[in-house]
Amino acid sequence: MRNKLFVLLLAALTSTLANADIIHQEKSLYRNIFVEDRDNLRCLKFNVKDTLTHQSCMLKNDPDYLVFNYTKMMFASLLMIEPPKSVLIIGLGGGTMSNTIHHLYPDAIIDNVEIDPAVVKVARKYFDFIENDKISTIEADGRIFIKRAALRKQSYDWIILDAFNGDYIPEHLLTKEFLEETKALLSENGVVAANTFSSSALYDYESATYYDVFGDYYQVQTQRRSNRIILATKSGQVDSELITKRAEAVDASLKDYGIDIYELINAMSSTKNNQDWPKNTRILTDQYSPANLLNQ
Repeated sequence: MRNKLFVLLLAALTSTLANADIIHQEKSLYRNIFVEDRDNLRCLKFNVKDTLTHQSCMLKNDPDYLVFNYTKMMFASLLMIEPPKSVLIIGLGGGTMSNTIHHLYPDAIIDNVEIDPAVVKVARKYFDFIENDKISTIEADGRIFIKRAALRKQSYDWIILDAFNGDYIPEHLLTKEFLEETKALLSENGVVAANTFSSSALYDYESATYYDVFGDYYQVQTQRRSNRIILATKSGQVDSELITKRAEAVDASLKDYGIDIYELINAMSSTKNNQDWPKNTRILTDQYSPANLLNQ
């Protein structure tokens, strides 16, 4: 049943715009926003010209089901940490990650940071985004929030970087300085999980920059030329026996969301054994981060 559902989802996601009903559209201060329905699938888009740039999708009759593979890959983070008590998500989309984490860890504090108030409004109205006394939504630039959180001496067990502007990750969220600021917010045994793309022309630059800040890290890749999840901690590598123990602890609960934690373990690799970028790759900094130029 799951395989059949996946095939149907792929067909819906790759359908042309003419086959979808646009149920909401607006031009915000930051982007063009579209909400599309096609049968049981509802998707948020930031660019009408490209039918494959969906930012978030959900099944209307099963909002908890994780449609995108990369959202499932994000949960490899749980192999790096104990059950999180505090989570920071930069980039809201439809609120899928926040909702799922809340269902798994209802006592965890979750801070969602989204620069665009229109996206927050759409998530609330069209994507069943949950907000309560444990879940906060902050309308702010992610980097500014992180700077201010550091001044307040806040810390998080799990920091998720998932901000996109419709083309790629905003360039000020790619630099060494930003990653150093983010690392400073991690609890002692926390993890940063970043959604990037293995097909991006920025792959080498991103890899080198994360390595410069965190040292060796893990990456999760289940398909070629698709999403890559970077998992970085303050302490570097995690003992393999501990990873196995944590997988056993979360396996049953993650299956309810279509996540196979052992499949994710097989998709993980460490830069300790596989530094797949040139040694002379230039680090992205606040003075050198020409993301739009490089990502062509």
